[in-house]
Amino acid sequence: MPENENYREIEITVFRYNPQDKDSKPEYQTYTLTETPGMTLYIALIQIWSKMDHDLSFDFVCRAGICGSCSMVVNGKPRLACKTRTNEFEDGKITLLPLPVFKHIKDLSVDTGNWMNDMSVKVESWIHTQEETDLSRIEKPVDPEVADEVFELDRCIECGICLASCSTKVMREDFLGAVGLNRTARFLLDPHDQRTDADFYELVGDENGVFGCMSLMGCEDHCPKNLPLQTKIAYMRRKMVKVK
Repeated sequence: MPENENYREIEITVFRYNPQDKDSKPEYQTYTLTETPGMTLYIALIQIWSKMDHDLSFDFVCRAGICGSCSMVVNGKPRLACKTRTNEFEDGKITLLPLPVFKHIKDLSVDTGNWMNDMSVKVESWIHTQEETDLSRIEKPVDPEVADEVFELDRCIECGICLASCSTKVMREDFLGAVGLNRTARFLLDPHDQRTDADFYELVGDENGVFGCMSLMGCEDHCPKNLPLQTKIAYMRRKMVKVK
């Protein structure tokens, strides 16, 4: 029984599997613990790991919704563990699974890092310019509205939730998803980048890019940073259809 009668007990059921262990089999394991005020799934998992099961694997870094490492499927929806409070679930029963579409490492841990790196290389997410950087000169000014629009897209934390929410990604392994198209839009908007629409078309102008999106809104519905993903995908699509 809970030590304090005002605190309830909750049940957290976790998907357990280690694909690197030939004797491991996929299964669910349920842990019962006392809910404390303000408890997040991150706190609950740390408590399970430190007091009940030191073999449990999951990812975390910042605890502040900035690194994107703790993304997982919570009762059927992809969310950040550090930003999800246990008191949101009235019956106190929570089921956790690893994000789909990424390489599974162990239990709730998946490899988003290598996927994001490959995506960055594929869409060439760096400034392309013929101008030489001169650190002794003042940087070229940018319209504040344009700068704000670019900075807004830079708020992406690469958590992978948009990809886990995407039906196209589930069906098409090489689909860039909202995170890749958001990244491309960020550089298309940046006045420092000298690439043309035709250059960007070569990167994302196919069914694995901007024309693969079915506009089901799963990415925007679940994005923890509330980024305008569908707006930017539509923007990219309008740009790309005009390329001859």
